[in-house]
Amino acid sequence: MTQAEYELVVGLEVHCQLKTRSKMFSPVSAEFCEDPNVHVDPVVLGHPGSLPVPNEKAIEYVARLGLATGCSIRPVSHFARKHYFYPDLPKGYQISQFEDPICYEGRIEIPASKDEPEFVVRITRIHLEEDAGKSIHDGSDTSTLLDYNRAGVPLAELVTEPDIRTPHQAFVFLKYMRQLVRYLGVSDGNMQEGSLRCDANISIRPKGSTALGVKTEIKNMNSFRHVEAALGYEFERQIDALRNGTEIIQETLLWDVDRQITRSMRSKEDSHDYRYFRDPDLPPLVLNPEWLERIKVSLPELPTTKATRFVEQLGLSDYDADVLTEERETAEYFERVLAALDRDNSLDQVSTKNAANLVMSDVRRIANEHSLEIESFPIDPEQLAGLVVLRVASEVSSSAAQRIIEIMLDSNMSAHEIAVQQNLLSVTSEDLLIPLVRQVIDDNPKQVEQYLSGKETLIGYFIGNVMRMFDGSPDPQVVRGLLQEELERRATN
Repeated sequence: MTQAEYELVVGLEVHCQLKTRSKMFSPVSAEFCEDPNVHVDPVVLGHPGSLPVPNEKAIEYVARLGLATGCSIRPVSHFARKHYFYPDLPKGYQISQFEDPICYEGRIEIPASKDEPEFVVRITRIHLEEDAGKSIHDGSDTSTLLDYNRAGVPLAELVTEPDIRTPHQAFVFLKYMRQLVRYLGVSDGNMQEGSLRCDANISIRPKGSTALGVKTEIKNMNSFRHVEAALGYEFERQIDALRNGTEIIQETLLWDVDRQITRSMRSKEDSHDYRYFRDPDLPPLVLNPEWLERIKVSLPELPTTKATRFVEQLGLSDYDADVLTEERETAEYFERVLAALDRDNSLDQVSTKNAANLVMSDVRRIANEHSLEIESFPIDPEQLAGLVVLRVASEVSSSAAQRIIEIMLDSNMSAHEIAVQQNLLSVTSEDLLIPLVRQVIDDNPKQVEQYLSGKETLIGYFIGNVMRMFDGSPDPQVVRGLLQEELERRATN
């Protein structure tokens, strides 16, 4: 069989650290910390006699994630102990959920993009658990360092059905998951700090077959590109194994970033290997229907819904809508600019497009250059709306708009006030401009001759001379038109 005759079958387990102040079962801080073993207490370290107390905010966040992904929410669920020996779990077990997770049977529709058609990923379950600590290998063969800061941090684990068929689909799905948890405010989705990690279960089968092959699991990947590369490599490796008659073993693998290969870590465990049983220290988790309804009502407009609305109601392109909705804060800033335009009766499709361009280019660029968060961006949306009005009316040029934006970073003045103060308002009066146009043409006979002989790029030279001679900001397009008219008139005389 050729590669085209095989089908990739992938299910993902997405581990998302929840953005709570304290840990899942103890009051110690859950914030990321570079210094090891600072955020620990007797509960985290598993001291005898210490008892876990569930974090209500973490439970709320998992419910938010479940509702946003179309899951059913179980009114009564339980915490379980998952037993396995890892040095980064001091208790010797992890508090998790097993037979009755909070969220189950959901569905995520990933809209079509330029490089991937629309696809659907079913959600098997989303359960709540505590994270493990971190083992740090110092390069020697004799010691491993343990940091328990991460141990006990609330973790939502989202498990999908095996619905993903290409490595790139996995990349797109994970990118959407990061966007979603940030929109919901349940996680920062920071993969560098381990806030979002992924395990992938992968098998292959002949196309047309419905049977599942022997699966391997690739553990703890914290980069979208690593997931895509690892799945691509494992797809090829399993195809080669089948071609060569080599048995595919159910095992857990690690992705070697340096060598770009998967490496065996251990044999793959099944659920019975973990010896699950209900945690005797934690009562059943009962969710009040009214509490759940309040969470449902508080959900924000989701990114795919918002992007669709931007296209259908605002007339933006798919590209513009995707860029503007990539981060919730950017989308909300843009909508506040539109609201300001609407209050001034200046909102139409032209002003909407101009506002989108300013937010996508200048606002995002300045925020990146100055390491600013959009929600604390120093230019008020009303100020930017004023600049949009000036641009739509051609009262300031694009270069003048850039200057106004830079000044607004440190000023509360309106765009119009800045334009007046800095003499940036465009001059469109032909009566004022025509004498300067004629003077520039009269002063440059050689360039006029070259222009009339076909060197039309010299129009920029004439425009620049007119702009420099005028005490103010002539509209470049008006100047261009007047120059072309005057030069054509002289060519026919």
